[in-house]
Amino acid sequence: MERKNFIGALALILIGVVFGAVLVSSFGWVKPSMAEVQIGSEKPPVQQSVVDAKSFNNAFVEVAEKVTPSIVQINVLSKIKNNPHDKFKFFFPFDDNFPKEQEASGSGVIISQDGYILTNNHVVKNAVDVEVTLNDKRKFKAKIIGTDPLTDLAVIKIDAEDLPAAYLGDSDKLKVGTWVMAIGNPLSLASTVTAGIVSATNRSLRLIKDSYGVEDFIQTDAAINPGNSGGALVDLNGAVVGINTAIATSGMSPTYIGYGFAIPINLAKAVAQDLIANGKVSRGYIGIKISEVDAAMAKAVGLDKPKGIMVQELVEGGAAQEADIKAGDVILKIDDKEVNQPNELQSYVATKRAGQTVTLTLFRNGEIIKRQVTLKKRDEDEEETTKVDEERESKKDNEGIEEITFKDLGLTVKDMTERQYKKYGTDHGIIITDVKRFSNADNQGLRPGYVITEVDNQEMDSVKDFEDIVDSKKGKAILLKVKVDKKNSFFVGLEIPEE
Repeated sequence: MERKNFIGALALILIGVVFGAVLVSSFGWVKPSMAEVQIGSEKPPVQQSVVDAKSFNNAFVEVAEKVTPSIVQINVLSKIKNNPHDKFKFFFPFDDNFPKEQEASGSGVIISQDGYILTNNHVVKNAVDVEVTLNDKRKFKAKIIGTDPLTDLAVIKIDAEDLPAAYLGDSDKLKVGTWVMAIGNPLSLASTVTAGIVSATNRSLRLIKDSYGVEDFIQTDAAINPGNSGGALVDLNGAVVGINTAIATSGMSPTYIGYGFAIPINLAKAVAQDLIANGKVSRGYIGIKISEVDAAMAKAVGLDKPKGIMVQELVEGGAAQEADIKAGDVILKIDDKEVNQPNELQSYVATKRAGQTVTLTLFRNGEIIKRQVTLKKRDEDEEETTKVDEERESKKDNEGIEEITFKDLGLTVKDMTERQYKKYGTDHGIIITDVKRFSNADNQGLRPGYVITEVDNQEMDSVKDFEDIVDSKKGKAILLKVKVDKKNSFFVGLEIPEE
C-alpha cells in the first residue's frame, strides 16, 4: 500500500515538472502575460546630446545679426493683374479688381558685393519701376537683369559697392527636421525674422502654369507671409538654403496658416548664374515625359518596391531618343542622385545647361543599365496640349465587335473599328468604354476613350487577347501602354485581384 502511495506521489511530481516545463518552453501552448511582452525598441533611434539652452538661443541671435543685412526690401510699380485666389498663393499681393499700375513689395537676397540681388520672378514680373531698400535704409533704383518664369526666379541689379553678400549653402544636404529661419519683409514689416524647421522637401504645388515648370519646394513651418517673396531661408550656420516663394492659405486669406515654401538654393544659384551671364537661362532638357512609379506599376515591371521614375513618352528628336532611352524605362538615378519623384529629376536637370551630359541609371526588362544623355535646348515653338477624348462608343457597332466587362477591375473594354484605329493613329489596340468609380482602373487613371495598345509589351488586337492575359495574371500586376490620342500615350500598372 505504501509502495502504491509512493508511486502515485512520484507520478504527480513528474506531471508537475513536465507541465511547468511546457509553460516556460517555446512551444507557445500558453501565452505570456502582457507584462512579459516586449513592445517597441529597447533604445531610442537617436541618442541626443545635452544642448546648452543659452548656446542654442545665441545661434539664432547670431544668424539673425549676420544675415539680415544681406536681405533687401523690393518695392515695385507694375501693370500686372493678379491671378484669382488659389489654395497656394504667391506672396505678391495684387488685387484682381485693379488691373492698372499698382505698387507692392517683396524681398531679395544680395548675392554679390557689386549689387546683384536674387528674388522671385513674380515679384518683378511686368514691373515698370523697381526700388531696393537696404537694411541700412539706403534706397537704389534697380535694373532687371533677367527672369525665369519656369522656376519663378529673377535677378536684379543696383549700382552699389561693398555690399554684404549672403553665403549660399547646399540645399541638397538639407534634411527634414533641420532648424531654419525665414528672413524678409512680410506685410511691409522690414527685417522680420521667424524660425521653424524644415517640414518636408521635394514638394510640388503646381503653381507654375507651364508643362515645363520646375517645382521642388522646401516646406517649412517658419512663419512666412506676403512680402516674404524673394527673402532667405537660412540654416543655423547662416547659410541661405532657399528663396522663400509661396504659402499655404485657407479660403480667401492670403496669409500664413502653418506652412511656407522655398526654392532650393542650388537650383536658384544655377539660374542666377545663367541670368547674370546671359540675361536668360540656357536650360538643358532630356526630352521625356515622366511619372511617379506606384506600387502597381512597380509590381508590373518587376521592381522589388515602388522607386524611380517611369519614362512615359519620348520627345521626337530629343536627347533621350538619341541616347537609346525607351518608353517604359524606369529612371533610378541621374548621375549619383536617386530620384523617386518627377520634380526631383526636373529640378536636378534644371541646374544643367544645354550641351552638358548626365548619366541615367535605368531599370529595363529586369536589368540595370546606364545611358549617357547630352542635354538639348527646348524648341520654344514646341508646345503640345493633351486633349482627353472621353467619347463613348455607340452600341450599334459593326457585327463581330466584342465588349467585355471586368468587374474585379472596374473596367469595360471593346474591340476597335477601322474608324477608331485611324482616329488614334494606331493599327492595334482595344478601347476603354467604361470605368467604374473608385475601382482599380479608376484609381490608376484609366478613363473611357483611352486605348490600351500593349499589355506587358504585347500588342493588343482584341479584347479576347486582353482577357487571356488578365486571367493568367491573377494576384499579379500588368503593365499597360495607353493612348490618349494620336500624339500622347502613357504607361500604367494595374493590379489583378486573386479572384
